Amino acid sequence: MSKLARVQMSPSGPSFSELVLGYWRMGDWERTDQQHLGFLEQHLELGITTVDHAHVYGSNPSCEEMFGRALKLAPALRDKIEIVSKCGIELVAPNGPSVNHYDSSVGAIIESVETSLRRLGVDHLDALLIHRPDWLMDADAVARAFEQLQVAGKVSHFGVSNFTSSQFQLLQSRLDGSLITNQIELNPLHLESIADGTLDYLQQVRVRPMAWSSLAGGRIFTALEQSARRVRKELEAISDELGASSIDQVIYAWVRQLPSRPVVVLGSGNIDRIQSAIDSIKLTLSRDQWYRIWVASTGEGVP
Repeated sequence: MSKLARVQMSPSGPSFSELVLGYWRMGDWERTDQQHLGFLEQHLELGITTVDHAHVYGSNPSCEEMFGRALKLAPALRDKIEIVSKCGIELVAPNGPSVNHYDSSVGAIIESVETSLRRLGVDHLDALLIHRPDWLMDADAVARAFEQLQVAGKVSHFGVSNFTSSQFQLLQSRLDGSLITNQIELNPLHLESIADGTLDYLQQVRVRPMAWSSLAGGRIFTALEQSARRVRKELEAISDELGASSIDQVIYAWVRQLPSRPVVVLGSGNIDRIQSAIDSIKLTLSRDQWYRIWVASTGEGVP
């Protein structure tokens, strides 16, 4: 049985597990608090110690609340995990916003953290990410919020999610400490970050990205467009060549082989699929195999 190593997210940042467990679908798992705790204990035993949340995941109750109830059953586990949460998305609600929007103001960031801490039943987050770029983001204001939260001991590290390189650099220019990650969508059907310089910049500053939706939300298995059909066919062929147990494993290996060394965020609540993802760590694609998947996605060869 494979077990994961730990990786450094940035030169002065924290270490996370080599794969991260994303809890954004927790509300769909239909489990009791005890069953949620059992799942947490299982993936901790396998070496996945880093968990990914956001204050907008789930509702009535939120995913953070459900996770907090499970953690309350075994509070000693808090010292064995790294909790990442995200802020900045405000959804339409009664007596609330009239349209979904982004808010990276000082008050919104601090209020989001307080909400997450209360729901999770913990006294600090290991990392807080700005969930989406806010067109009204004042980088100086975000820096003030980060400083207040760090001084208060409520957040240890900070990062971003879905930021362009220029947005990342803008915010970094206002901070004394370094941003530890940029969590981005990355899969064989979504190649934008490979081509637009996002991953190049992260490699330059030695910051590991976190890759969300590596299975394209399941579209790789079900989508009918020609690009998805081509990618599935190529993944199946390479899976046979590598002796992989599933095309999931090939996808994770493909993402992780990028030189910016992405940390994949898994979204499954099935422990067998989690074990399969961990087993994919041992797979290495040849350059020919890696580019065959790229060509299948784009529908054309390299220039």
